[in-house]
Amino acid sequence: MERESMEFDVLIVGGGPAGLAAAIRLKQLAAEKGQDFSICLIEKAAEIGAHILSGAVVDPRALNELFPDWKALGAPLNTPVTEDRVIFLSETGGRQVPNGLLPDAFHNDGNYIVRLGNLAKWLGEQAEAMGIEVYPGFSGAQILFDDKGAVAGVITGDMGLLKDGSEGPNFQPGMELRAKYTLFAEGCRGHLGKELEARFKLRDGVDPQTYGIGIKELWEIPAGQHVQGLVVHTAGWPMDAATYGGGFCYHLEDNLVAVGFVVGLNYTNPFLSPFEEFQRYKTHPEIRKFLDGGKRLAYGARAIAAGGLQSQPKLVFPGGALIGDDAGFLNAARIKGTHAAMKSGMLAAEAAFEALVAERSQDELSSYPKAFKASWLHAELHKTRNFKPYMKKGLWLGSFLFGAEQKLFGGNVPWTLHNSADHTTLRPAAECSPISYPKPDGKLTFDRLSSVFLSNTNHEEDEPCHLQLKDASVPISINLAKYDAPEQRYCPAGVYEIVRSAEGDNPRLQINAQNCVHCKTCDIKDPTQNINWVTPQGGEGPIYQGM
Repeated sequence: MERESMEFDVLIVGGGPAGLAAAIRLKQLAAEKGQDFSICLIEKAAEIGAHILSGAVVDPRALNELFPDWKALGAPLNTPVTEDRVIFLSETGGRQVPNGLLPDAFHNDGNYIVRLGNLAKWLGEQAEAMGIEVYPGFSGAQILFDDKGAVAGVITGDMGLLKDGSEGPNFQPGMELRAKYTLFAEGCRGHLGKELEARFKLRDGVDPQTYGIGIKELWEIPAGQHVQGLVVHTAGWPMDAATYGGGFCYHLEDNLVAVGFVVGLNYTNPFLSPFEEFQRYKTHPEIRKFLDGGKRLAYGARAIAAGGLQSQPKLVFPGGALIGDDAGFLNAARIKGTHAAMKSGMLAAEAAFEALVAERSQDELSSYPKAFKASWLHAELHKTRNFKPYMKKGLWLGSFLFGAEQKLFGGNVPWTLHNSADHTTLRPAAECSPISYPKPDGKLTFDRLSSVFLSNTNHEEDEPCHLQLKDASVPISINLAKYDAPEQRYCPAGVYEIVRSAEGDNPRLQINAQNCVHCKTCDIKDPTQNINWVTPQGGEGPIYQGM
């Protein structure tokens, strides 16, 4: 089909902190040197920040470099951290770790508790004010390649397709957006990033990426229970000691609290439900004391790339680069990724600027990985690279080993531990014990559907399903038969459902794609890697309000 085409010097796919920082840094460099490069950024959400979800405690180091005067410019970092608490929970109580015993990675002096969607929106406003072309509501659906095989841009998603893939009455074909260099900033488990990794063999010689799922709610709580600036991290209950997971409770301004739970996706019991574990978590006395009498305002979930340096793919390929969580820059030990995403985007932008000034195009931006290896970001990630492998050894042994490595050696040890793929770890259901989760009370704990309602998620029902099955028989013949259909439980939005006839036989998998909050857990955890998450029509999905 014939498509409209636009050409730019640099195209950025994704309007999160990485993509926006890259666009802004490139524009800054161009202005400093009297250059005028065309920069386009596309974002699949209907508005910048609407698909962004994070805890979030933000280290401002990268922001300080990008905008030294960010406070005067009104960046929404309103709540400095005033207190850290790290608590190991039992079922009924908890023991706080003295701050003097905590590794540096767990300290938050100088950091801010932030609603990351609001920060992304602010960065988008700065970008537009600088003359960067920012287009929300446009997803990168396909990669364009030139005749030499280099990346030459992307094609945005077609609009108005019907469920069977045919063109509906309001059909509009996607556009070709061509560029000399394309930076991919799709966030965790980007679907174009996966394609690039396979095509250019970017994962050759590195560990598989390993992930967690983070589930979060935003609450307004009574003033007497609010401690502005307090950061609480927990480990232990409701997870068993062999399963990686932990919770957080961050006290923002205006009596708001962000509460959430992260479960490592290398868990083994197919009956485990990260959503239900989070609901149980809120009933613990150490967390309940903040939430009782409060009101839940918002809900969401997303996957987290936690493998560290040893799971990071090659960053560059002909015509472009991976930045942010598309390349796994998150520091899992610090539970922070915003500063890392921004810095990676800035480093890639500097490499792209250098290439454009030299009038190059469609080659590898080799100065980007070189600059990364010489940066403070690489030093930080190298120091904590063993965190996730240690934690796979169990809560107590892992905590002791990581703490000893950090306190005694500052992370500078001669060994690097390795990661394995999360989809390989499930044990057959027959070997595991079902988990009995309590029914929600509608005050502190809730069901999936009422939670998805709060995420403002919307997808047109009469459109192609963006959750693609490579083999339609696998969900029943393997997933149900061997693992009791774990997709029913690892999805935090009720997307996957086993439906049976009135007689209780003839099971089939029903995919409620309209519920999807784009966390991509299914793409990661499915034991046969049979589910492929792709972008739906532009603008669809959750509409988070400052999550």
